[in-house]
Amino acid sequence: MNKVLLEKHDGYALVTLNRPDEMNALSRELRADLVEAFIECERDAGIRVVILTGNGRAFCAGFDLKELAASESNASEEADNKIARAMEGFSGPIIGAINGHAVTGGFEMALACDVLIASENARFADTHARVGILPGWGLSQKLPRLIGISRAKEISFTGSPVFAQQAYEWGLVNHVVPAEELLPRAIAMAEEMCRCVPHILAQYKTLIDEGFSKPLDEALRWEEAAAIESARQAMGHVIAGRREQVVSQGRREKE
Repeated sequence: MNKVLLEKHDGYALVTLNRPDEMNALSRELRADLVEAFIECERDAGIRVVILTGNGRAFCAGFDLKELAASESNASEEADNKIARAMEGFSGPIIGAINGHAVTGGFEMALACDVLIASENARFADTHARVGILPGWGLSQKLPRLIGISRAKEISFTGSPVFAQQAYEWGLVNHVVPAEELLPRAIAMAEEMCRCVPHILAQYKTLIDEGFSKPLDEALRWEEAAAIESARQAMGHVIAGRREQVVSQGRREKE
């Protein structure tokens, strides 16, 4: 059975974690397949948006602790951030369709998405402190920026679950929907995103993400420069198109 399912549609792809009996825990095989799925999506110019979800009652329960316990490999090698880098390497928006438990590594994967839609069955938990490791895929930095430092500390220092409605109230997810509406809602959003001009959609994601890490005055100057360059390129395309029309018309008249 494939550990990750990749379905390509018109403009978007659906990537599904597929170890439902193990709550989509991140085995070595699943991690490798997930990295390859995102590389393939970035490689395919026709895929402009990715929907990431899980099969079964969990989105992702984090690392496969049974596999880790039985392994003789170095723990630091197992905890590499190849998944985070692969998700960051996809230039378009990633919609996280959180169908159930998103725990620790699964929580970090959710935070690597650009927009989160949660099923009413979703719940988030950060158990890094309970199991005795530190996060390495961005949770400690992204979560406080998303919901505030005090709420982030509560989640991370207690390990207690945050259920879907509370996640919405705290600004962790964009929408909470009934379970049967989760994928249709995510697909509808992906289709809306695909109506954008493709290269602008990717550039806009970069504009927001990189600008967010800058001081406001610097980010505003950076946005202005990017907007001027974008307008210059757009005008260049318009002028080139008009020139081609004139040339084509001249050829027809000579004929």
